[in-house]
Amino acid sequence: MKRITTGTINVFTFKDGLLSAVAHDLRLTLDRFELEVDPEAGTVTGRFWPASARVEGAMKNGQLDAGGLSDRERREIHDNLTDKILKTDRNPEARFQGRLAVDAPVGRVDGTLTLAGRDAPVTVTLRREGGRYRGEAELAPSRWGISPFKALMGAIKLQDRVRLTFDLPDA
Repeated sequence: MKRITTGTINVFTFKDGLLSAVAHDLRLTLDRFELEVDPEAGTVTGRFWPASARVEGAMKNGQLDAGGLSDRERREIHDNLTDKILKTDRNPEARFQGRLAVDAPVGRVDGTLTLAGRDAPVTVTLRREGGRYRGEAELAPSRWGISPFKALMGAIKLQDRVRLTFDLPDA
């Protein structure tokens, strides 16, 4: 059994709506997580704490603009995420259980993600490169009963898609 608590898990959100030109696509980093990988059994389990998400900045032309948001904007985004979108006071933890399907160096993990108190299937693509696991998954938050966040009466909102990327050590 391998336990992984270090590495990088990024969450990307995408703007939408009439006034999306004044909004931001965002990159957040999840600071607290635990993964257990059992290569012999072919299983992966994970625990994630969404309130540990750190707003890194706005994405512009595929690049992080770390200075594109003020500290106040970062706090406001984090508060909206935890209080209005994910309601982490009621659901402080997300969980994942899956099975590895690896054809070295490329593979996938098929499993179930419990988020905001609901379960839905998820497929994560992965590759092993230089002693690391790297990969991604695209999620539709509505599958977990999470409505896209809206501001200014819907003139600014988030798309019903979130992309997760990860870069983790092969513990």
